[in-house]
Amino acid sequence: MSGACCAPTPGGDQEIPEPAAVRLQAPARERAQGLRAMLRIPGGTFSMGGDDADAFPEDGEGPVRAVRLSPFLIDATTVTNRQFATFVRSSGYLTDAERYGWSFVFYALVHPDARRRVRDGTVAQAPWWLAVDGACWRAPYGPGSSWTELQNHPVVHVSWRDASAYAQWAGKRLPTEAEWERAARGGLERSRFPWGDELLPRGQHRCNIWQGRFPEVNTGEDGYLGTAPVKTYRANNFGLYNTSGNVWEWCSDWWSATWHAADRPETRQDPAGPPTGEAKVIRGGSYLCHESYCNRYRVAARTSNTPDSSTGHMGFRCAADLPGTS
Repeated sequence: MSGACCAPTPGGDQEIPEPAAVRLQAPARERAQGLRAMLRIPGGTFSMGGDDADAFPEDGEGPVRAVRLSPFLIDATTVTNRQFATFVRSSGYLTDAERYGWSFVFYALVHPDARRRVRDGTVAQAPWWLAVDGACWRAPYGPGSSWTELQNHPVVHVSWRDASAYAQWAGKRLPTEAEWERAARGGLERSRFPWGDELLPRGQHRCNIWQGRFPEVNTGEDGYLGTAPVKTYRANNFGLYNTSGNVWEWCSDWWSATWHAADRPETRQDPAGPPTGEAKVIRGGSYLCHESYCNRYRVAARTSNTPDSSTGHMGFRCAADLPGTS
């Protein structure tokens, strides 16, 4: 197996074909309701990227650059387990984790009934990730756990391919990385977090990340050890919830640490990322992020994972074009 500290990849020689295209769509009335519930993000120019002193230059967080975006729609929250269950019931879709037969679960969250289902071997760079047979969106902590106990939490164990299938079914799409960052910033310019520069303004927790000593002790001071409900904490100025921490969020872009650096029309006006790649961008950090090893809950931070990868800390929210502009 192989993987990075933030988001392990399946690795190995196992390959499965891409999932079949989702032929069914949500009923037209439900698609229309879903679009009406989205937030409208105004077009304009914003400063994308960061130059934080504790940034990861190898991730391509910089340079800070002026990017102009057309107006777009985006969900206020990540997609919940309840919403994803509706999609699965309607379409019969099987996620990559279900088709692989396993997914990655953080060691301290593995359900007691699933401990005998842990596969041999660990992720070299992140031994706290365990490959658990039967772990998937339905059983986020492995067999014995259930999504029904977490209905308003973000769906996890969904790959980029799964997220794209849901978006297609819902009449939406995944946000570009630039759209995600514009929306996550909530109109603030060059702030470290969606609410400003202080992690704990007036001593209040504003996101779900790790407190304590990673990976041994999580004090849960923010109220959660795993995922939090999607509307936990205060929304940013645009109305988006939990764009820092909780779960990593898939974007549509292929990953590159350098593609965006050059000042070209395709990197500065409605950028959609490089034309090809091996991994997809994920943004926002998760409940496992900690300043001692992965402070990627900063709004400029970024990393990636392969399109078929799934873990217990990756989810997504959807975006859409304004009606009449696509």
